[in-house]
Amino acid sequence: MRNNTMENSASNPSITQALQAQAMQLLSIITQELDAQDFKEIVHQRIAQQSTEQTQGQHAQVVKTQHIDKTYFQGLTRAQHPQFGSVMIKWQLSDGAYTIAADLTHEADILAAVNASSKIKNNVIAPPLLAHHCVDVQILEQLQHLVIVVTPYYTNGSLASQLAASKHLSLIASQKHHFIMKSAYLIANLHQAGWLHNDIKPSNILVEGSDDEWPVDTMSNSLTPRLLLTDFALSQRMMVDNSQPNPAGTPAYLAPERWQGQGATVQNDIYAFGVMMVEILTGKRPFQVNADSHEKSKAWAIQHCQQPIPTLSAEYSHYQFIVDKALAKREERRYQDMDKILIDLKLLENS
Repeated sequence: MRNNTMENSASNPSITQALQAQAMQLLSIITQELDAQDFKEIVHQRIAQQSTEQTQGQHAQVVKTQHIDKTYFQGLTRAQHPQFGSVMIKWQLSDGAYTIAADLTHEADILAAVNASSKIKNNVIAPPLLAHHCVDVQILEQLQHLVIVVTPYYTNGSLASQLAASKHLSLIASQKHHFIMKSAYLIANLHQAGWLHNDIKPSNILVEGSDDEWPVDTMSNSLTPRLLLTDFALSQRMMVDNSQPNPAGTPAYLAPERWQGQGATVQNDIYAFGVMMVEILTGKRPFQVNADSHEKSKAWAIQHCQQPIPTLSAEYSHYQFIVDKALAKREERRYQDMDKILIDLKLLENS
């Protein structure tokens, strides 16, 4: 067993040390549990403490840690399995005495429903759910609830890795357009299946296959990998009441109306797609905040609600009208569905 990275959000050094010691103890027990389920070559890639007191909008960001007894753990682990091959295991550990906002069982249920949907049967948009286990384990003298979600491991990681500075410079225009088109298709198909994602961003789009398996576009002679959506922890049904204020998602991609307390809509996913579209084209997000800002939530809200949409360089100016409409500050001025974005993207291909 190898532990690559460890994340925790405690700012108090004594709390940090306590949580680190706690994390190291539980990792060995989780390794034993995974080994008992025939997982081998176990590599813990990430572990993080979360708090039941944090809002979903702070998910994966700053977490309150002054109440250690109310924290729970989430992690990502790579492993090999005799039946499934190379896998990625997403796990969550809690004492089961309180409700967890982004529960893994909820995510597993959505992943299964999305993959089973007849509407997208011929358009695979998410990785298959290989296994989903819920077991009780004795950790740190307490009975803990361990939830495990297993999906295939994708060697090329996510779209975020393709947009990293070193790789983005080597992307040609046709590859960028491919990423934009395929991402748009994924989101459109998800909406057609009746689901909102609520956390669209490059790190939640997987790149399937290895470089030598990617098909080549005959027109541009460029590699065109297939993409898949992942991380459905914050997803919601479209046809239910989503009007409850819930600032869920990643701040850099969160639509203005979400900062104003409105519930989830199709337009929120469209706005996040618009942010991602600029990122694919330019290598940078359209809105930025200072990393040293003491009030990041306020800073992000100002960026999304008040800052003008950036003007693209001449090289990508033909995308400007799509970006402007996807990132419109007011919902009624934004694209009403992803299909209309796809129509405009196809017009660019034919122009």
